[in-house]
Amino acid sequence: MTITDPVRSVDPAAPAHGVEEQKQRLRRRLERLIGAAATEGNQLLRLRNGDEIFPAMLDAIRAAEHTIDMMTFVYWRGEIAREFAGALADRARAGVRVRLLLDGFGARRIETGLLDDMEAAGVHVAWFRKPLWLSPLKQNHRCHRKVLVVDEHTAFTGGVGIAEEWCGDARNPGEWRDTHVQVRGPAVDGIAAAFAQNWAECHAELYDDRDRFTEHAQHGDAVVQVVRGSASIGWQDMQTLIRVMLTSAQRRFRLATAYFAPDQYFVDLLCATARRGVSVQILLPGEHTDQRASQLAGQRHYSALLEAGVDIRQYRPTMMHAKIITVDGVASLIGSTNFNRRSMDHDEEVMLAVLDESFTATLDTDFDADLAVSEPLTPGRWRRRPMIHRALEAAVSPIRRFL
Repeated sequence: MTITDPVRSVDPAAPAHGVEEQKQRLRRRLERLIGAAATEGNQLLRLRNGDEIFPAMLDAIRAAEHTIDMMTFVYWRGEIAREFAGALADRARAGVRVRLLLDGFGARRIETGLLDDMEAAGVHVAWFRKPLWLSPLKQNHRCHRKVLVVDEHTAFTGGVGIAEEWCGDARNPGEWRDTHVQVRGPAVDGIAAAFAQNWAECHAELYDDRDRFTEHAQHGDAVVQVVRGSASIGWQDMQTLIRVMLTSAQRRFRLATAYFAPDQYFVDLLCATARRGVSVQILLPGEHTDQRASQLAGQRHYSALLEAGVDIRQYRPTMMHAKIITVDGVASLIGSTNFNRRSMDHDEEVMLAVLDESFTATLDTDFDADLAVSEPLTPGRWRRRPMIHRALEAAVSPIRRFL
């Protein structure tokens, strides 16, 4: 596809629009091109790593009085998996309506005993596209969303899975680096709709008399658009979302992603953004990646990106699993979507487009801290990589669309 976005013609030396004007222009672009309205009056709390993420989620679950809706791609093993199962079971026994939606592929490693305990307590457990043999043509389309909605007024989303790998504070390779967000306000409805969309495929009952459909109070000042990516054929809303953020950037575009394996269109768009004078920074996993094939698929594009002036860094301490974009210090994306073809073409995803300087500044501060412990790649160093490395990059090329 030829890149013809008119924003590319903006003179990088021209003065930037005022912050409020820039935010409004970006809001209207996203609303009109995606067809989903942004909401005002939201309060966002950034949660960094398991030490902050898991206690906040568990506190919300344990305080639930009416309903809990939770969906996740990864639900594996360990004490944190047992703690979540226990908390959900306790609330179900207390009369709270608890629904848990698990991806049939991503959550296949969950302990059978945890499922038995939750179902015995009254938790409604459903699987997205499982067993595999019943839907062989659908198995490449997974539910990658991470959503928790409590009592219709508090929601969580981001990159974290329910497994011991996410515990801790990214202090060593056993503690993954990730970011989640707690949301209060009207945007909770959009996150709840992401759950409902996938629950409807897996369960006959979409709602019951414990769903109150309450109005939302104004909890903060953040403007938030909830964007859902769904597996289908053709151009997706998630691709439009990221395309608009790239072409709207005037000074700086920052991307942190766990799995970087985009198609050629988005590689060209990253290069074009850098060449028109925007600082483009990409933060990726380093040696501690949990998906080496995906890393190799993305590395085939490094030479072109580096030559265009894109700043690529590899995170050293542990696996970098966050999915974050920030633009010009005024807008940000956070959610479940990686910068790869699987997320943008195949999987069910959810992202928050946030127009708020304070929240974006928090994410940028985290990004700066992550850069400080990351290793930069240079064009010269990359050109000198071993031949065996180049051969491995070529070897994964035939399957890169699935990574």
